[in-house]
Amino acid sequence: MYRNILLAYDGSMEGVLALREGALLARTCGANVVLLSVIPNPTGGAELAQGVGGALSEQIDGYRDLLKQAVRWLKDRGFEPTPKLVIGDPAQIIGAVAKEMGADLVVVGHQRKNFLSRWWSGSTNTYLSDHVDCSILIACNSTSDEAFESGTTKSVA
Repeated sequence: MYRNILLAYDGSMEGVLALREGALLARTCGANVVLLSVIPNPTGGAELAQGVGGALSEQIDGYRDLLKQAVRWLKDRGFEPTPKLVIGDPAQIIGAVAKEMGADLVVVGHQRKNFLSRWWSGSTNTYLSDHVDCSILIACNSTSDEAFESGTTKSVA
């Protein structure tokens, strides 16, 4: 069914949901996994090119650590994920990486926002649905380690 799955992961609770639910699907399908973390770039490309100092470096280190933890979690469960860490607009980067890798499925988390917040900041999920040529799973199921091992998604109490 799915051969190449892109898991978008940012270390948030929603990212953990996407990681676990996407991994469960990948295991079921025997799919290859690319694990992507995108460092949002609120300053724009020109300022990034000039370097914004220690704050960006700390942010990169933090995301790198989160990505390493997620890779370790996947490897402990028998996966050989391809990790990617990229700076930019998350929606655009997810879309570009999905196309680059020939993804059959993109798995993202969903952070609930009110209408005004969604309108003001835009929506990654809306962008992806308009710009990605594969299926998209917006993960919402909580999956404990025990449920993952048994191959089911169960809510965590």
